[in-house]
Amino acid sequence: MTTQEIATQLGGTAEGPDVAIRGLCKIEEGAPGLLSFLHAEKYFPYLYTTQASAVLVPADFRPEQPLAVTLIRVSNPYFAFSQLLHTLYEQQLAPPQMEHPHYVDATARLGRNLYLGAYCYIGRGAEIGDDCRIYPNVYIGDGVKIGANTILYPNTVVYHACEIGANCILHSGVVVGSDGFGFLQNEQGTSIKVPQIGNVVIEDDVEIGANTVVDRATLGSTRIQKGVKLDNLIQIAHNTDIGAHTVIAAQAGVSGSSKVGKYCMIGGQTGMVGHIHIADRTQVGAKSGLSKNIDTPGTAWRGAPAHPLREQMKMEAALRQLPDLLKRVNELEAQLAAKKS
Repeated sequence: MTTQEIATQLGGTAEGPDVAIRGLCKIEEGAPGLLSFLHAEKYFPYLYTTQASAVLVPADFRPEQPLAVTLIRVSNPYFAFSQLLHTLYEQQLAPPQMEHPHYVDATARLGRNLYLGAYCYIGRGAEIGDDCRIYPNVYIGDGVKIGANTILYPNTVVYHACEIGANCILHSGVVVGSDGFGFLQNEQGTSIKVPQIGNVVIEDDVEIGANTVVDRATLGSTRIQKGVKLDNLIQIAHNTDIGAHTVIAAQAGVSGSSKVGKYCMIGGQTGMVGHIHIADRTQVGAKSGLSKNIDTPGTAWRGAPAHPLREQMKMEAALRQLPDLLKRVNELEAQLAAKKS
């Protein structure tokens, strides 16, 4: 595409020569034929030295030096750049086709324009929507339902009776619907398995990172609501409910029957005990441990155990003073001992 075509697509204006663009780049790693973007002020100096052919800039940007690049003025360069990345991403997806060998049960229902990779398995009564991409070595169990335009990358496993909505992305190694961690101990202390006969329901527009696991419910459903984004290596336990548009970073763990509200932001390596409720728009810092309900929406928490952010910061500040305080206590005790003697 030319810079003028790109400007038109993004609803912006081009300023400079109309040049052909063959790819995207970081502004500090520019090369002829590539396009970059200018967003944070610390990258402004690169605009005058980059070898890129074009750069997306804010609509009101005024250069301080002569420029050798074509400018494309848009309201939000970062958002506009992400739109172009999305276009390239779609171009890299596998085109509709059926690769062989694969197994599709005779009772399964397949939509139109599918990509079905080699060595896939689709079980009895499964339903796959239109325009889905099922990459090689994916297992889809009996009775699974998958909405339109959803992508399952290689080695994804979806156990029986689970449901996945439209426009979802499940990255490699995701497991949906494995048994919840349900056991009872008998009088001898032996762990007896509690059958997990529920399912997992994943709503529309959800993305789940590589090697994340969502366990099926004991009864009812483990639910991942619309627009949730889960990072890599996350454990979502049985009967958990993750609210719409919540984001959870890598290596976090949510214990069974916990309810996480909408629009929450949960930092990496955070752990939650079971059967707690987290209010909408809660923010939790990395490595935090949540052991009780958070009832007030829109609050920030941090620490293990987690406390409100300001309280936790005061505790951390006090902890840093502990060595000096201990030194002063030791000095005072020595002075008191000297007086007594």
